[in-house]
Amino acid sequence: MSDLSLLRLLQLSSPTLPVGAYTYSQGLEWAIDSGLVKNEAAVQQWISDLLDGNIGSFEAPLLLRLMEAFKDTQQPNGLLRLFELNAKYLASRETSELRAETVQMGYSLLKLLTDLPEFPQAPLAALQSIAQPCFPAAWACAAAAWNVDNREALCAYVWAWAENQVMAAIKAVPLGQTAGQRMLLTLGSRIPEVIDRAMKLESTELCNFAPGFAIASSQHETQYSRLFRS
Repeated sequence: MSDLSLLRLLQLSSPTLPVGAYTYSQGLEWAIDSGLVKNEAAVQQWISDLLDGNIGSFEAPLLLRLMEAFKDTQQPNGLLRLFELNAKYLASRETSELRAETVQMGYSLLKLLTDLPEFPQAPLAALQSIAQPCFPAAWACAAAAWNVDNREALCAYVWAWAENQVMAAIKAVPLGQTAGQRMLLTLGSRIPEVIDRAMKLESTELCNFAPGFAIASSQHETQYSRLFRS
């Protein structure tokens, strides 16, 4: 990967990306409020379980397919494949808040890419043709347009997700910054293995079965007091 592509990837995975990721906890806040998760070890276990399951077995391999689809939109049925993958991800969101999260972040990233000077028009036009782009689709569009290596893109995307989960825990438990860095060191060391497995999965093997996660998110929708939107 070129230096420029690396810098674009760092920009895309930065917490300063104006898509509102920091406003979401994805059910973690309810798990903390309920007492299910109440210390550093429990937070790390919660995030690790999701890393292995929901993220590693579904979202990361789907993101890989979305990036490849953006590179093939000029081919027959290329756009249709993109629409199908986007719809598959939206259908996988078990709760209204999870769906609202990905739609809002997808919209925000699409708007940003539209406003960026000299952003490649072909992938942007493909993204704009999706009626309701999810966040992974918009993210995949940027990664493909900026010629980011697939594996490195997946590592960065998953790292950004893990970092956001850790930051949510630091605020909600609460935990100290050092605890957050300890968790990120451990989680980061596991991400390459998760990505290796995700890249080998066949389409029929993708699975986001995580009932505890879905329950936490649904309970969070009616939580009396909360810091995060989901």
